[in-house]
Amino acid sequence: MGPAEARSRFRAGVRVPTAGWAPGYAQANMIVVPREYAYETLLFGQRNPKPCPIIDVTEPGSPYTALAEGADLRTDLPAYRVWRDGELVDEPDEITRYWSDDLVAFLIGCSFTFETPMLAAGIEVRHISRGSNVSMYRTNRQCRPAGRLSGPLVVSMRPIAADRVADAVRISGQFPSVHGAPVHIGDPEALGITDLSAPDFGDPVEIRDGEVPVFWACGVTPQAAIMTSRPPFAITHAPGYMFISDVPDHTYAV
Repeated sequence: MGPAEARSRFRAGVRVPTAGWAPGYAQANMIVVPREYAYETLLFGQRNPKPCPIIDVTEPGSPYTALAEGADLRTDLPAYRVWRDGELVDEPDEITRYWSDDLVAFLIGCSFTFETPMLAAGIEVRHISRGSNVSMYRTNRQCRPAGRLSGPLVVSMRPIAADRVADAVRISGQFPSVHGAPVHIGDPEALGITDLSAPDFGDPVEIRDGEVPVFWACGVTPQAAIMTSRPPFAITHAPGYMFISDVPDHTYAV
């Protein structure tokens, strides 16, 4: 299906991770903050472009984005998270009741965007083939702070056959606006990850003989910053439940 049909299904209440949905179109993470925090959020993205490549920012109070004509950021994602003082207080299907004229939405590139080219190259994407969410982990690497915002780098992990790792690096590296090439390959303990079977976000996936865990910077990093910095209010996508844009994924290839 196309992105508009996918968004209409989410608006109607379908709640599923979006990996593999509307192949060929870019997906995006989302963080929504009061205008008071908008500059610091923009600065956090500018200072940490690998996990937070900002691809659109809305006008204050507007739930609309140039990435998809007619889409509504309050209703067109399959699942959201609402935060107060750094604590998760709700995981609704839509956020109309939480919206106000003071809110600014940031859309951040998502690694789901380069999964279609990886699949086309014959590289298995395990969470798509098994119909689950991607595995995501907090790391021991700290992002560069921006005003009141700070927190650790979050990564997504995909098991890749050892003889295809170079191809995965090359393909994803062509998409710097959606996280680009991996930040780490191999030993998870070098990132402070002690148990791959217990991700901080998403679902665990099997790593088979002959496969290597490959880690990409992840757009859930702003949620880790919310938990660390504890702003009074924020809204995000639920990890793995992205905004699907009308922008073809090749638009972000370089």
